[in-house]
Amino acid sequence: MDSDVVIRFEHVFKSYGTIEVLKDFSLDIKKGQFVTVIGSSGSGKTTMLKMINGLLSPTSGTVYIDGKDISKENQTLLRRNIGYVIQGIGLFPHMTVRKNIAYVPELLNQRNKEKTRLAVERLIKVVGLDMDMLDRYPAELSGGQRQRVGIARSLAANPDILLMDEPFGAVDEITRKMLQNEIARIHITLGVTIVFITHDIKEALKLGTLVLVMNQGRLEQKGTPEEIMNSPGTDFVRELVQVS
Repeated sequence: MDSDVVIRFEHVFKSYGTIEVLKDFSLDIKKGQFVTVIGSSGSGKTTMLKMINGLLSPTSGTVYIDGKDISKENQTLLRRNIGYVIQGIGLFPHMTVRKNIAYVPELLNQRNKEKTRLAVERLIKVVGLDMDMLDRYPAELSGGQRQRVGIARSLAANPDILLMDEPFGAVDEITRKMLQNEIARIHITLGVTIVFITHDIKEALKLGTLVLVMNQGRLEQKGTPEEIMNSPGTDFVRELVQVS
């Protein structure tokens, strides 16, 4: 395996009874790529994403992280190196923003309070929020602010990989554009490998350095945003980009 490949799917199938959700899915994702995944509901996007951090296992085939078959790895240790952000991420309502972000660093830093404090204050700046937000509670924040705190919490363990499952779907259009710009900036600043699922083709083309189009459990096409826009490989992809 190439040394710069951090995620590999090798002939992965996933079935629930007689229903095949993923069909012979193979893919290499390189270190530092921002991979956006677009496709209709039921195309296998979220199933694929959850296989990267071991939340789901293939029916057959293999998923590798850094060249290691993840089915043979300690799942807790695996997930410590993989951030995970979902739509409307569930922050702990009884904890301040500071404590929400600090939750993972405190576990990793063995209660080293100064190290944790510095990590939290760095992260709140990384996601573009003011320091005075740290002592507020989630209920006191807007939807966009809560989503940023969720991103900060997912970055708290300094992960090499960040998984994002339609993270901006529940916010208004203006906030969504701001969050898109913020995650693009974070990607450039930190160099983290991002796999980002969306239903919005414009979002996929704006953010991705590599765009995957999925349809009925298969990889319909992959390429740069320019390749997807200018050279759609199938009728399904052509219809997608026509609405963008």
